[in-house]
Parts: sequence; structure tokens; C-alpha cells
Amino acid sequence: MTTTHDSGTYRPPAPGRPDIRQRTLRTDRWWLPPLANALGLATFVVYATIRSLWGSAYYVEEYHYLSPFYSPCVTASCIPEASHLGQWFPALPWFLPYALVSLPFLLLFRLTCYYYRKSYYRAFWSSPPACAVAEPHTKYTGETRFPLILQNAHRYFFYVAGLISILNTYDMVLAFQSTDPATGQTSFGLGLGTLILLVNVIGLWLYTLSCHSCRHITGGRLKHFSKHPVRYRIWTGVSKLNARHMLFAWITIGTLILTDLYVMLVASGTISDLRIVN
Repeated sequence: MTTTHDSGTYRPPAPGRPDIRQRTLRTDRWWLPPLANALGLATFVVYATIRSLWGSAYYVEEYHYLSPFYSPCVTASCIPEASHLGQWFPALPWFLPYALVSLPFLLLFRLTCYYYRKSYYRAFWSSPPACAVAEPHTKYTGETRFPLILQNAHRYFFYVAGLISILNTYDMVLAFQSTDPATGQTSFGLGLGTLILLVNVIGLWLYTLSCHSCRHITGGRLKHFSKHPVRYRIWTGVSKLNARHMLFAWITIGTLILTDLYVMLVASGTISDLRIVN
């Protein structure tokens, strides 16, 4: 049932939703945050998709730089030197990423992330567009039906993301080595690319450990903190990180793009790595 008011056509809200009869009660530019989120998320998705399927300029053999979008590189399509864990699969068609065993889980980890859910629900679905702004939807079911009920699997993707963060850390440690092309000898080395990989890994760990699921795992089921002082201290630390989860989510989008872009430019010969040691 719809009725007409001075402000236009009014539709009763879905059960459980606020009754806002005006288009918005706000006078500020409330549409800027969802617009910025939409542009930022779309930019990352487009860039990550193109680069993960690019199939070249993802590894710098001399300095052991591996793009995070290709870790672990476990197919026969990979450069042998970039396959730190071996090659588990035959050559893949162009529409499948070389990091087939990690990228789908990382995508699902971010897609089901509590912060990203809020971000893209508002940015792309207008559910809701912003606080005190009427929704265009006449029906609301939350995350109780398929496919959104699958968002509850986020905690399981968290476990996989933790393992992949360990792999990213391993890749970063290898980047502290430098191989002499003439002799093939490997020694300690440090370059700008090493520092970029290090910053990216730190950001990924901060984003992963600040996850709401991590906070729940460390102390969510405890009834008496006094009886579990160690877990309480861990939970307190994770809670402090959790307060900045949104910040870490956006920082890691930037560091992932920066890391891959730098590796691509060095690997393609567009620029030379700025070496600090060796």
C-alpha cells in the first residue's frame, strides 16, 4: 500500500525497519562516503582481477620479489623460481589465476568481512545508503536467506587467511636475499621493494588479526575473564586492533596495489629497484 504526502510517494517500511517518510533527514553530504567506498572498492576489484590474470611481470628473480597476487604460485604456468612451494597443478587457461589455491579464499575472506559488508551494502545496494536516509527497498530479510546467509562462514575464511598471511611473510623474508646473476650466489640484500613487501605484510597481519572473528576466537566464549588472564590479555590486544579494522582494511587495499605495481614495474624492466644493501 502506498500513500501520497507532500514530500511525494510514501511506501510503508519493511517490518523492523525505521519509518522515514522524508527522503532523508540529513542536510550534510551523506552520499559522499558511500560514493567514495564504491569507487575505492571498484578500483581494487578491477585492478586485482586484471593483474591476477595478467600472467607476467609478477616475479623479480634477482631480488626474490613475488607479487602478493601470485602467492603461492603453484601451477606449471608459473616461473619455476617463483614456485616456492612447487607446482601442484598443470598449466591453467588464461581465465584462472596462478595463485588458484589462495586468491578465492582471500576474496571470500574480504567479501564476508564485517566491515566490507557494511561498506558494499551501503555503496552498491543502498542497504541502507546512510544513517537516517530512506532505503529504496521495500523488503528486508537481513542475512537470513541464501546467498547472504553464507556470510556466516567468515570465521572459517579467517583461518585460511591466517595461513596465507604466513605464506606472504615467507615471501617477504625471501625478499631479503639477493642473487648475483653472474655467479648465482645468494647473499643478504635490501631494496625499496623489500621494504614495500615488509610494509604490506605488516598491514595484512594487522588487518587479519583485527578481524571480528579473531576477537571472538580469543575471548568471545569466555564467561569469566578472571579465570583466563592470558586469553583476556590477548582479547584486549585484539580488541584494540579491532577498533581500527576499517582503517586496516583500506590500508591493505592500498599496500596490495602498491606492492604488485612495484613488482610489476621492476619485473618488466620499466624501472630499476632502488638498492640499499647489495
